[in-house]
Amino acid sequence: MRKSWSFVACAALVLTGCSTAPQPKVAAAPAAVARTPAPLPYRWTQGNAPQAHQDMLAAFGPLHLRPGQYRWLPQVPADGDARVVIDLLTQRFYVYRGEKLVGVSTISSGKKGKETPLGLWAVMLKKKQGYSRKYDNAPMPYMQMYDPMGIAFHAGPNPGYPASHGCVRLPLKFAERLFGMTRMGTKVIVEG
Repeated sequence: MRKSWSFVACAALVLTGCSTAPQPKVAAAPAAVARTPAPLPYRWTQGNAPQAHQDMLAAFGPLHLRPGQYRWLPQVPADGDARVVIDLLTQRFYVYRGEKLVGVSTISSGKKGKETPLGLWAVMLKKKQGYSRKYDNAPMPYMQMYDPMGIAFHAGPNPGYPASHGCVRLPLKFAERLFGMTRMGTKVIVEG
């Protein structure tokens, strides 16, 4: 009797696990939705820096430039004025010929307390070998000044974060090629 009772108890346990009651319906996972990244927290922008980033993606694909790295299009159009967009938030420098993005580089802009000024500017002085009047005659190769207070973009150390006294530092070879593309009056847009 004891054996049959144990058998009945085990069979009952097995059968309760095999319920024929309908299972609760689980809601299907929603279809994947393409998420748009949140806009960057610019202090001042007229949309040039975000547009330059989109133009970079279209021209070069996703780029992960390390400090001191840059890219140029293989064929730079000969026609059209040069234009520069500097993005202080992402530490990127964009060069256009006409409406076409032709180059992008990493930068090092002004550090805290010596921030690179935002705004719309134009190149007002170009020197292949410039020197700082404020900072111990520091060399500024391929210097292009765009601010009356002496702020310029030029070749210099590029650690990948803001570290200058206000100028925008570029990789040497990028600054050299850029120097040949610009002229006095070239538009400079600094956003961040």
